[in-house]
Amino acid sequence: MKSRLSHSARITRIVKSILLAPLVFLFSTGCSIFGIESVEQAQYSVVQQDGKFEVREYAPMVVVETSVDAEFRKAGNAAFQKLFAYISGENTGSEKIAMTAPVVAEQGDGGEKIAMTAPVTAAADGTGWVYRFVLPQSYSIETAPRPLDPEVNLLEVPARRVAAIRFSGRSTDAARERKTAALNEWLANAGITAISAPRWAGYNAPWALPPFRRNEVLIDISNQEPAQ
Repeated sequence: MKSRLSHSARITRIVKSILLAPLVFLFSTGCSIFGIESVEQAQYSVVQQDGKFEVREYAPMVVVETSVDAEFRKAGNAAFQKLFAYISGENTGSEKIAMTAPVVAEQGDGGEKIAMTAPVTAAADGTGWVYRFVLPQSYSIETAPRPLDPEVNLLEVPARRVAAIRFSGRSTDAARERKTAALNEWLANAGITAISAPRWAGYNAPWALPPFRRNEVLIDISNQEPAQ
């Protein structure tokens, strides 16, 4: 009888652990199905706000990036795997690096990315997508461990002024196109000069519910006083 009860108790514990696992997972990720994120974010200050539009001053940052020649969603999946492998220890120090936000994507233009500081290597963008993870502020271009994957590169991004528009929901092609058009129209009306192609930034885990997601379109602008 004791053996049967012991076996039954073990089965009960296993069933409870299976049922509780999803709840434990949600709490351990900061209940991020609701868009709540506790990771470090790229640092900036807002110098102008006009409804849903912002002009921001970004601090210098170190990013790790990779290029994938594919359509947006497929490129994102492939790039994320490469970049996540880097922060998970696939680097010269076998160092685990904290995840930060946002993940940034921009479309390749066929030009060549030139390293801003050594020993970053140049890489051709092709016509696909470039994805970037921002490294925690504690890292500099000198102290960040080097990627082991030759298709992953470190880059130091200088301080810059950026125009932004934020939106929720899924970052579909149509949504990105609408928000990019709206941001470009706002820049034109404000007399602000865009000096880069648009980038798309995502701040949430893939399982975050669409209404709670934070997405952005970002465009570098000339370092002029914002329109009033």
